[in-house]
Amino acid sequence: MEDESGSLPPKSDFSAWYNDVLWRAEIMDVRYPVKGLYVWFPFGFGLRRHTYTILRGLLDGSGHDETLFPLLIPKTEFMKEAEHIKGFEEEVYWVTHGGLTELDVPLALRPTSETAMYPMFALWVRSHADLPIKIYQIVNTFRYETKHTRPLIRLREITSFKEAHTAHATWDEAAAQVETALSLYTQFYDDLCIPVIISRRPDWDKFPGADYTMAVDALMPDGRTLQVGTAHHLGTHFSKTFNITYEDATGEQQFVSQTCYGISERCIAAAIGVHGDDRGLVLPPKVAPVQVVIIPIIMKKQAEEVRAAAEALKAELEATGLRVKVDDRELRPGAKYYHWEMRGVPLRIEVGPRDLAAGTVVAATRDGEKMTLLRAGLAGEIPSVLAAFAGRLREQAEASLTSRIVQAESVDAAVEATKTGIAVVNWCGDEACAEAIEKETNASVLGTEVRNAHIGKSEGACIVCGRPGTSTVIARTY
Repeated sequence: MEDESGSLPPKSDFSAWYNDVLWRAEIMDVRYPVKGLYVWFPFGFGLRRHTYTILRGLLDGSGHDETLFPLLIPKTEFMKEAEHIKGFEEEVYWVTHGGLTELDVPLALRPTSETAMYPMFALWVRSHADLPIKIYQIVNTFRYETKHTRPLIRLREITSFKEAHTAHATWDEAAAQVETALSLYTQFYDDLCIPVIISRRPDWDKFPGADYTMAVDALMPDGRTLQVGTAHHLGTHFSKTFNITYEDATGEQQFVSQTCYGISERCIAAAIGVHGDDRGLVLPPKVAPVQVVIIPIIMKKQAEEVRAAAEALKAELEATGLRVKVDDRELRPGAKYYHWEMRGVPLRIEVGPRDLAAGTVVAATRDGEKMTLLRAGLAGEIPSVLAAFAGRLREQAEASLTSRIVQAESVDAAVEATKTGIAVVNWCGDEACAEAIEKETNASVLGTEVRNAHIGKSEGACIVCGRPGTSTVIARTY
């Protein structure tokens, strides 16, 4: 299944590096015979599982309930919301037959679940006592992408789409929920050691049917931004379509205000891209399928003693909740180091005869920090070693992002800035000026109301027309 031969392309050639590391590190197999559909290797699926365990924990801990809705959506429901369907009409897969029988009503494979969930919301909500509703599901969604597909980034089957949907009594309560969602997403990406930029998308780029859209972006090594989360205030747009009403305290019927917010496996693509290096993956400890690998240094003498010591250490570390692997394959130590470095394991511990005699172990973090640790009490030391490693990943990622954010006072400066990263410009908000910016820079206007510690709020002349403008981020995107 794996091929350890040959060298990995340098990360500076990001596209080649990314595709190669997905295979060599056993994240995804791209050879499935349908374009835009990919297969998770078990190791990659472990990365997915631990990543979404964090996300589930954040949602469960903030009053959300997990649910599951059907994959198939009747065309009669899907077509009710004109603006929404217009946003997805070119991407929908339709099921038209059951066996050899043509269906009376075609069924859409969900591209997203608003039109599946909201008819049920109309049945569930009767009075203000039924509010708020806060539910989420982690499901596969299907979108017929016509752009270049790329594993984890642009797919025709999104296998890990977390979508949350909420209903509230007032518009302001829904707006507060959008802020809660963004706070949860910030915590989530901090656990992945990924700095992000949050901004409000322009009206022409908001979610179809939303009052406004807030988006979360990460900066990838090739200077492009990857949208890794969105939160949409839907207002009463869908509740009016699907007649989701409640009786207020005065006995009047009111339409609920709604939100929805989502994260896909792009979060894993961001972790791979932001942290990886020329030797392969570098995984944050909280999501690594293997957090600690133990390499027994086997000599003819004391071989069984070394193996037993490695297994004893594994049991001791696992008892503290760590995910541990002993690699006792009949391979040279260097080959084992290469294998686990490629897979981004945060910590390697070597156990050999000399270590047994000295009562120590040699440990090395994935970023090259080597240390000798006492064997006694080792299990208590490992969490701090992993926490320090995660801290360095955050610092390095933050420094990389900061170095590629440029305040651009002109279109020419924005052109240069977006070759390698993000330009911060003043923009008046006019769509014609945005079109001019995008045409000249070959980049996209991401949004305003920017939230990032390294991007301050500013006011100044629009770089196109000279009218008053506010700070706006632009970048090349996936």
